[in-house]
Amino acid sequence: MPTESNLSAAAAGNTLVLTRTFDAPRERVFRAFAEAEALARWWGPKGFTIRVSTHEFRPGGIFHYKMEGPGGHEMWGRFVYREIVAPERIAWINAFSDPDGNLADDPWGMDIPREILNTVTLEERDGKTLLALHAAPLNATEAQQAVFDGMFDSMRQGYGGTWEKLDAFLAQTPAEGR
Repeated sequence: MPTESNLSAAAAGNTLVLTRTFDAPRERVFRAFAEAEALARWWGPKGFTIRVSTHEFRPGGIFHYKMEGPGGHEMWGRFVYREIVAPERIAWINAFSDPDGNLADDPWGMDIPREILNTVTLEERDGKTLLALHAAPLNATEAQQAVFDGMFDSMRQGYGGTWEKLDAFLAQTPAEGR
C-alpha cells in the first residue's frame, strides 16, 4: 500500500497506473483539481508555471492552459472533461494544443498519441486520500502505443514532480472546517 511519500507505477495492459497518498481529505484534493486557481499553482512539471486560458469544470468543459518553462519554453495543453463525480472521480482527455485550444502535435516531434484518456479516482482513507491515475491513449497507432508504453518511467517521474507540487499546495492551503 502506498504511503504519503510513495509513488508507485505499474502497467495494466497498455495503461499507465500511478498511485499516491496525500495527507489531505478527499474533498480538498478534489477541489485542487476542480478550481482553476488551484490548478494554476500545482499542475504541470516542476519548473513550469501554468497560465489558465479557459477552465470549465463540467463534462464537456475545457481546461486550456499555457505551460511556461525554464528559458522561456512555452507549450499549450488542454483537458476536455468527460466525467466528473464529486469528490471521487474525474476523467478527461489530455492533449497538447495550440494557443487557440485546437489539438496539436507534441512539441518534441515524437510520435506519441495525440490524446490520452486520464481517469483519477480519489479514495478517503483515515483523513488522507489515495489518488489513482489511469492513463491510456485514445485512437493510437501501434507505433504511438509502443512509444507511450516506452515512456512509463518518464511519465512516472513527470507525474511524481506534479504530485509533489500538489502535495506542497495542499500543505499550504488551509483546511476548511479544521
